[in-house]
Amino acid sequence: MPFTDRITLYMAHFSPYALRVRIALEEAHANYVVHEVNPHHRPEWYRKISPLGKVPAITFGGPDVPPEQPSPESVKLFESLPLLEFVVDVFPEANLLPSDPILRAKARAFIAIYENYVNVHYKDVLLFHKPVDGLLQGLDKLQAALPPTGFVIGQWSTADIAVIPFLSLMLLYLDAGIGNYDEEGEKKLRDAFAGERFARLKQYVQEARQRPSVKAALISDEYQVEIGRKNPALQRRPA
Repeated sequence: MPFTDRITLYMAHFSPYALRVRIALEEAHANYVVHEVNPHHRPEWYRKISPLGKVPAITFGGPDVPPEQPSPESVKLFESLPLLEFVVDVFPEANLLPSDPILRAKARAFIAIYENYVNVHYKDVLLFHKPVDGLLQGLDKLQAALPPTGFVIGQWSTADIAVIPFLSLMLLYLDAGIGNYDEEGEKKLRDAFAGERFARLKQYVQEARQRPSVKAALISDEYQVEIGRKNPALQRRPA
């Protein structure tokens, strides 16, 4: 069987972690295929690719085989942020991370702010009925790290790719009433985004959503709402 550098991306379209990688591959104009994996009902063979059973994961190289029959000759990689770095390195012509060390550091710092001050709270708020105050404070920090206009470091980069799937789905789910929020917390979030508090953050998300790569990865708002409503982890439950 012939060797190929084709990438197979294993993902769930409701996973913002997986959407990170798909956006990066779209930006790189990579030769890749998508194989949908339900992380709530993982097939046993998937652990040959992702030992923890999480999405996203990719196979790279090896013979051209069906996605559900991964070759021992292909490289298996997983975890979304290392996969972003992999795309940067394999497709340098995409210029997803500039060569300037200062800009690279700024891009990584922005991702760290999101991971340490926003994402850690958002999962608790969205899935587990937790208070929203920590999330709102984290979003304040993230917004403060944005320039007055444009993308995080000027050019579109992994800094934007790492956060936009989460922020886009956050706003979409909030508008559609998807998520296991507590009633008071949901109202606080709605009020915060309806006013001027996060005006710059909303502008940033709106601009990023116009990127062809983001449109291709998200498919459509209607599609994301549909699969979000079907996601058992996002079903509203009693506190």
